[in-house]
Amino acid sequence: MLPILFGIENFEVKMRLVFHKYHGTGNDFILIDNRMNIFNPDEKIISALCRRRLGIGADGLMVLTNHPEADFEMKYYNADGKEGTMCGNGGRCMAAFAAFLNIIDLETTFMAVDGIHKAKLVAESGNITEVSLKMQDVPVIRQADNYFLIDTGSPHYVEFVHDIDDIDIYEKGKKIRWDKRFQPEGLNVNFVEVTESGLKVVTFERGVEDVTLSCGTGVTASALAASVLDGKDAGYYDVATAGGNLSVRFKKEDGKFTDIWLEGPAKRVFSGEVGI
Repeated sequence: MLPILFGIENFEVKMRLVFHKYHGTGNDFILIDNRMNIFNPDEKIISALCRRRLGIGADGLMVLTNHPEADFEMKYYNADGKEGTMCGNGGRCMAAFAAFLNIIDLETTFMAVDGIHKAKLVAESGNITEVSLKMQDVPVIRQADNYFLIDTGSPHYVEFVHDIDDIDIYEKGKKIRWDKRFQPEGLNVNFVEVTESGLKVVTFERGVEDVTLSCGTGVTASALAASVLDGKDAGYYDVATAGGNLSVRFKKEDGKFTDIWLEGPAKRVFSGEVGI
């Protein structure tokens, strides 16, 4: 593998780091096997690696580490270099990555920032793995006049619209993400259109500070919000994003959502070596 040196003046290579590029319905990540503690996550380095055109380019970076009570631990960092909250598409990609590394077989239990998750490898074809990821229970959903606030491991704003293509997702999403009502942490902003086949979701993600092709926790939040509008106690939604299709299934009892599963493809795009 040839090393990639991202463009920084007077750049001195201290080490060469093997990385793997994955994406889950267009939500793309740099994955690093850090079981030997060879990589010290640094905000500036992560930000440089995730930078489009000047680095490898990604919505975020994840490291796989050892964990005493699970198959592995997933640590997620946003494209700005800061450690992030739970990432649904990232969790599915990490499960596929663990299988690629022969750490797991068809099922796994791993630790993430919001606690233990289960995942199942449903099918595999070449470098694409269909992964079903169990999300944490959601005990409460806050509903306002025209939006929902839902925490699915990451905080989400969900707004239903009639024609998603008529909305400037970037400008409106950025405005809501930085709205003083939701500070200091801010939140991710989802716009949802109900279609004949299910839902269509577009998300502005904090940390990336842009519209992404897909957001797993956002898709999950959007499906749960849709079930509130539909009055469903158990549900299944097919969800279309710009990067591909996902599905969400769940149960609901006394207003609490349980047994939530996010399913869709995770693709290994390429592997390489980078000088840091």
